[in-house]
Amino acid sequence: MKTLAIAALVALSSLATFNTYAQTAAPAAVAKNDALYQALGGKPGLQALMDVFVAGLKADKRIGEQFKDTKSSFLASQLVDQVCMVTGGPCKYDGADMKTAHADMGITRANFHALVEVLQVSMDARNIPFSTQNQLLALLAPMHRDIVTAK
Repeated sequence: MKTLAIAALVALSSLATFNTYAQTAAPAAVAKNDALYQALGGKPGLQALMDVFVAGLKADKRIGEQFKDTKSSFLASQLVDQVCMVTGGPCKYDGADMKTAHADMGITRANFHALVEVLQVSMDARNIPFSTQNQLLALLAPMHRDIVTAK
């Protein structure tokens, strides 16, 4: 049921219109307050989640190869700042925007969906409630437009 909900969320996100930030790395939507940031455990909770998530990405047989040369601590730190910012937290993400960062990676929809599945498994491992997971995924899903570059 959860996987179906995630797949539907990703698919439906392509039909929605969101405000984008052309010169920032922010996903297409940002929380209006910090309730989601707090529900995820603030910065310590995000750090714990991203540590599990990055380990899961590297171990995943479908997409792990894409992360083999990526320094885990750097990726986790970038993800913490990005998710912190988009969920209404006090962080500022200053990395590359998603379109630039993924331009030459040849990422397919299947790759993107695999990453979302790893994120969902990571959130389950951290006992993040399903409704909180959906709120986060709703904010992140529109990034697929900038990340998926191959068919």
